Order: sequence, then structure tokens, then C-alpha cells
Amino acid sequence: MCELLGMSANVPTDICFSFTGLMQRGGNTGPHRDGWGITFYEGKGFRTFKDPNPSCHSRIAELVQEYPIKSCAVISHIRQANRGGVSLENTHPFTRELWGQYWTFAHNGQLTGYEKLDTGRFKAVGDTDSEIAFCWLLNQLEARFPERPENMDALFDVMAECCDQLRTLGVYNMLLSDGNLVANYCTNKLYWITRRAPFGKASLIDEDMTIDFQQETTPNDVVTVIATQPLTNNEDWTRMLVGELCVFEQGEVIYRRHGEPHPDAKGTP
Repeated sequence: MCELLGMSANVPTDICFSFTGLMQRGGNTGPHRDGWGITFYEGKGFRTFKDPNPSCHSRIAELVQEYPIKSCAVISHIRQANRGGVSLENTHPFTRELWGQYWTFAHNGQLTGYEKLDTGRFKAVGDTDSEIAFCWLLNQLEARFPERPENMDALFDVMAECCDQLRTLGVYNMLLSDGNLVANYCTNKLYWITRRAPFGKASLIDEDMTIDFQQETTPNDVVTVIATQPLTNNEDWTRMLVGELCVFEQGEVIYRRHGEPHPDAKGTP
């Protein structure tokens, strides 16, 4: 399956450290050779870099690693194709406009019966289950809320219900952002960690690289990283529950719909 990477921060932050670890899983330490992509939000706009080639050998990935773009919201994905061919149009993340804002989506998993989903005005360009699921989700949200709701908890409740429906079609782990919020839904594998003062050192699992966050941050910084699998071997990552929706804003949890423990979990996740 694919792997996801997301970030929510209260100050513009670069994701080079985590991105470096993820890129090694794209054909080097992992089997995800069928493309990669990353979206950085900047105000109401965004920058997206994509490549249908393995990330571990991608010159574009090298550019992103060496060019520290700072953002408060980031969505990234490495792909192991199971629905749709290996091509640029099938490479995550996907972006669409809703309520005058750009929403970006990435999915890990495999769905069946997705061809019957009504996507309304949101049309898929490629032929993946992921993009169709994204278009269906936006169509459902727009149908319930023609305008962006003031009560965001009501929006998140509906979002959780929609994700539950998609989970009935198969494995559905997702990241979704509008540049301010970063929402995450888990079926089987999704972890997160929030880093705040006092900051310490972290070492990547997939690359011989250690960083001292105390040298890179201020005492007021709050940065949350979300990943399919933990990226570091000396930090405590929180595993999300089955059917859990968690929404971050500026690095902090603002909504959490708890799910059920994983069948393979021992004790509390």
C-alpha cells in the first residue's frame, strides 16, 4: 500500500527532515515505487510537486529536500499502485476547490465498488479509487453545507460519517487539508506526534540522520507530524484508532472522534 505524510504547525515550518525519511521508503527501504507528491500551503495558495517515478531516485524529490519550503500545512504521499496506472494524473495528492478554498487529499488503501460513487460536480481526472473517493467526499460535504459552516464541529461530524462510509468499501486512511486544517482518518495504520518545547533530538528510521529540534525552533513552536508508520526511532508516536478522525489546526488537536482499538493492539494504542 501507499504511505502518507502530513504536517500541521503554528508557524511556517519546513518538513525536510520527515520528508527525507519518507522518500527513502519510495523504492529504497520500502516498495512504494509508483510515484510521489507533496503539497505545501502558503496563505490561500499552494505549491505541489509530483513525480510518477520512485522518490528515492527522483531529482524533483532532491529539490524539495534541499529547498526548505516553510508551511503551516503539508500533505505528502508515496504510491504503490493498486488502482489506476502509474502516471502523473494518478499521483497524489489531489486538489479541488470547495467554498472558495483549495482542499488537498491523499489516500492510503484500496477500495472496491468506488465506481458507483456520485461525485457531482467534482470530476476525477485520473482513474484511481482515491481521487474518486476524494471527489465523492467533497460532493457530500457541499451537499450538506452549501456554504462553509460556522460550526466546524458539525462539518467534522459529517466528514467522519462520510469516511466511515468509505471505510465500508475497503482500507481507507486519508489526509485532507484546506491550508488551515489538517484532518486525518484511520482504518488500520496512521500515527502522529506533536513536538513542542522542550524540544529534543530525533533520529530517522530510514536514513542515517539526526536533528536537534532545539536548534531549529523557538519555545513557542508547535509542530504535529502524521505518518503511516513512525519515521523516527527515539520518539513516542500516537497510533490512531480504527475509525478515528482527528483534526489539527496550527499543530493542536481541535477535534477528535475516537474509534475502536486495533485487533492486533496490545493494551492502549
